[in-house]
Amino acid sequence: MPVISHRGAHMPPSPIRKLVPYADAAKQRGIQVYHLNIGQPDIETPKAILDAVRHADIQVLEYSHSAGFESYRRKLVEYYSRNGIAINHNQIIVTTGGSEAIAFGIQSCLDPGDEIIIPEPFYANYNGFSTAAGVRVVPIPSQIENGFALPPIEAFEQAVTTRTKAILICNPNNPTGYLYSREELELLRAICLKHDLFLFSDEAYREFCYDGRRHISALSLDGLEEHAILMDTISKRYSACGGRIGAFVTRNQQVLDTAMKFAQARLSPPSFAQILGEAAVDLPADYFDAVHAEYTARRDVLVQRLNAIPGVFCPNPGGAFYAMAKLPVRDSEAFCQWLLEEFSHEGSTVMMAPAGGFYASAGKGRDEVRLAYVLNEASIHHAMDCLEAALKVYKS
Repeated sequence: MPVISHRGAHMPPSPIRKLVPYADAAKQRGIQVYHLNIGQPDIETPKAILDAVRHADIQVLEYSHSAGFESYRRKLVEYYSRNGIAINHNQIIVTTGGSEAIAFGIQSCLDPGDEIIIPEPFYANYNGFSTAAGVRVVPIPSQIENGFALPPIEAFEQAVTTRTKAILICNPNNPTGYLYSREELELLRAICLKHDLFLFSDEAYREFCYDGRRHISALSLDGLEEHAILMDTISKRYSACGGRIGAFVTRNQQVLDTAMKFAQARLSPPSFAQILGEAAVDLPADYFDAVHAEYTARRDVLVQRLNAIPGVFCPNPGGAFYAMAKLPVRDSEAFCQWLLEEFSHEGSTVMMAPAGGFYASAGKGRDEVRLAYVLNEASIHHAMDCLEAALKVYKS
């Protein structure tokens, strides 16, 4: 019998999706499942951008340029300019979702055996993309007690070796919701310049910053013109996860030329979604006001409800739409599976993402879960009712 690859055997499963079969089975039993496990918003995709696709005058659905339609890239220049990021359209490669942008960055800048430093917990697929490329993830632990702030810069210094090529951050952070300050980013800037490292910045949640705080892009930091690489996506910004359109952005021409070879190998990003993304740049300036207010309200409900449950602790996230919570359980993965297999409260249960899969350090996050506040407030209340009732039963 043929044997699968070493790479495939070591590819980590998604902590976000691995429990889906149990959720499907629960639904078949008639149980309502509140999905807080995945960042799939219930906010409607703007009608104007869907209409742009519906009304597109297309006679032949052709390949686009491997970098994406020039018209869309020029529109993205407008979008980034409004966010304090000065680039030109030739410094953008349109990607098939933010995922491909991350993969392009890792494949273009690191060789098998090289190392990438990532504060943990981190977006689980960073592990997957690195494994696929033969790259070693070096985690720097952050702590739930201080809301997962950037670890001390000394920890980064100690982690740098001759094989270190890059530092990767997600800002605002998935899964923690932490929003890095300018001071924290300046510390990362200094260490990247000192050791000649790339700074990969996943900025998928740029618009979602709370309590008067503002997002600072890695591309706005002085001196990182050859070091900073931005990975982006429209998925969460416009509640268009199925569009699968992202962006790979850098001023480093050598990196762009290298990434373009990977872009050419996959031919082109999807055309319909580029039309959608281009129209999104022209949404009214106040589009995000209502969305921002909605997520702020959802966050406040979720965090308040979680911290009111005995034995649960959840720091208040400053951005994105995720929260990490410490639960009074020994094994959150077993607990999350039990919620779907054996528990229901008034005909419902809740699905969360066990946090262990967001860590590279063995044994970390075993009593933590990630929750996505992507459902309306009433649904979040119902989900928290389920969780509170479940913990009483589970502990007894």
